Amino acid sequence: MRTLLIVSHPDIIESYSQQYFLNGIKDFSNITVHHLENLYPDWNIDVRKEQELLREHDRIIFQFPFYWYSSPPLLKHWQDVVLEEGVTHGPRGGILEGKEFGLVLMIGVSEKEYRAGGNEQFTISELTKPFQAMAGKTGMHYLPPFEIYQFVYTEDDRKMDILIPYWQMLTMENNDSLATRENWLMDLLEDVINTSEGTDEQNILEYAKNIIEENQSEIEDLKIVLNQMYHR
Repeated sequence: MRTLLIVSHPDIIESYSQQYFLNGIKDFSNITVHHLENLYPDWNIDVRKEQELLREHDRIIFQFPFYWYSSPPLLKHWQDVVLEEGVTHGPRGGILEGKEFGLVLMIGVSEKEYRAGGNEQFTISELTKPFQAMAGKTGMHYLPPFEIYQFVYTEDDRKMDILIPYWQMLTMENNDSLATRENWLMDLLEDVINTSEGTDEQNILEYAKNIIEENQSEIEDLKIVLNQMYHR
């Protein structure tokens, strides 16, 4: 699966949260990072190039700071000019049909504010309905938004707890079963082992991979036993 991560942030160098997460995926070969403000500072978007990128990828993710309950303006402009009827949707369109679409939102207030009775009055799910409608119109499967609240204030030991599900949002099959998560982790370890060949980390990573494989085998054996008991 190939993921197109479309990032919109007008001052990304100064954004600690954006830098942290983008640096965390720089070694992922199946993720294309596409920062709009860097590519199109004059807003003159190459529509055909953008549409070709959409064709080439299986999962499309918008990543942006949640400004006034929506995206930065360049991302909205991108939607206006790139999502053409007859190309991305409509009778003669359909290049997005069957692909997956999701949001990664950097949010400056606490999670409790985005609920009924909170200061923002509405939930993130309610406020992102236009993106869900866009996915529906273009035939994409809408993934639950990945919300990151007040990351700059997050304790260091909690940041990795957020980074791992972020990786999963971008690269893991849309199936939250234990087997899917284990297979995803095995693939990730395999990639890291290959890139760390000849280093001290390689033996540690290979050991971790072997432990997971053993656990998978034990789980499969347990499933067989339970299945036999159930069908007696």
